[in-house]
Parts: sequence; C-alpha cells; structure tokens
Amino acid sequence: MRKNRFEPAPLGVLPRLISLLPLLAGIVILLLFLSGIQSVSDTTLAKQQESLETALSRSIAQCYAVEGMYPPNLDYLKEHYGLTYDEDLFLVDYQPIGSNLMPETTVLPRK
Repeated sequence: MRKNRFEPAPLGVLPRLISLLPLLAGIVILLLFLSGIQSVSDTTLAKQQESLETALSRSIAQCYAVEGMYPPNLDYLKEHYGLTYDEDLFLVDYQPIGSNLMPETTVLPRK
C-alpha cells in the first residue's frame, strides 16, 4: 500500500522494458546507418581502383601505339600521357619487362 496517493506506483519489469524500446530502436537505426555508409565507401573505393586500372592499361597501350615502345616507368606515363591518381589511396606497382613487352602492373588500395 502506498502512503501517499500522489506518488506514482513503482513500475514493473514490462513497463520498464517498453520505455527502453525507443532507445534500442535508435541504436539499431544508427548501427544500420553506419553499416550502410561503410558499404558505400567500400564500393566507391573498389570502383576507383577499377577506374585506375583501366586508365593505366589505356595509357600503356596508347604509349605503345604512338611511340612503338612501352613506357619505361610510371613517371613517364604521368609526364607524357597525363596519368593522375591519388597516391595516398592507391599503390601502383609498375614492373617493365622490356620495350617490346607489356609491363606488369598491380594496383593496390592503401588501408
């Protein structure tokens, strides 16, 4: 029995859980939002890598078509064929084999 009729009755377990539902729903929504942002970021990075690989192979082929030899190094492509990329995001490994053999290239994301 309550001594004062103006004091609220103590809440049971179920009403306390129900009062926490908006907080739990907010946390779930926040986690889903952060997961979505990470997914979009990963997809964007993969597309940027694919675009760089395409630009690199096209620049190499253009150099061979114009000059009759493959570029001796990556800096040559940057200077003469306008190849640009974010060096903080990607590491490009350029291994020339010879002037008449297509070089081996590898593009890796820096993480």
